[in-house]
Amino acid sequence: MSNMKVLVVDDDEKIVKVLTAYLEKEGYTVITAKDGLEAVDKARKLEPDIILLDVMLPSLDGWEVCKEIRRTSAVPIIMLTARDAEMDRIIGLELGADDYVVKPFSPKEVIARIRAIFRRLQPIERESKEGVSQIGGLVLNKNNHIVTLAGTPIEVTPTEYKLLELLLAHPGQVFSRLQLVENIQGYAFEGYERTMDSHIKNLRKKLNALPDEPHYIKTIYGVGYKLAGEQNA
Repeated sequence: MSNMKVLVVDDDEKIVKVLTAYLEKEGYTVITAKDGLEAVDKARKLEPDIILLDVMLPSLDGWEVCKEIRRTSAVPIIMLTARDAEMDRIIGLELGADDYVVKPFSPKEVIARIRAIFRRLQPIERESKEGVSQIGGLVLNKNNHIVTLAGTPIEVTPTEYKLLELLLAHPGQVFSRLQLVENIQGYAFEGYERTMDSHIKNLRKKLNALPDEPHYIKTIYGVGYKLAGEQNA
């Protein structure tokens, strides 16, 4: 992990100090920012591999920072929040965050979340012609991690990519929210399965961007979600 750069964004010096110590011990290179504007600037210029982003920040709050970064980058983002309200967590996820940790947290938990996201970036092992999965105009190429819709590349976050990869590997199969969490996050904890709806919502927006393309992700009410259509050979 020595080549992995982590951008830690928090105005609490104690939290930054503790996280930096734990991350460096694990072999990560740590970059820090103490306010929202500095975070956006460093995210663009230094291109970290993952961002730990506090919600309550000077200049720009974490939600605005997340929104701004998502305009140009799919870098994994873990929100750090002192507010244990479900709506706060859902807002972050709907803006494109991949995960969240509620303060006070254990640094070891943060490390575990980072590892889970990096595991998520690894392709699901399955048989697929030349590493390509396709349904209709939707194509996922696991060789270069590029997703295209009707020939046009679409920007997806690591969580969204993993969702598509799982659904494309099992077209027509219905997955409950909890199954999606366990398959994609690599772990499950109370309350998270409902926030999977936020990732599905974001992904649907991107997949339905073209008016002549079908609605790929179907809701099976009371059960979960499935990818509709026949997989191309």
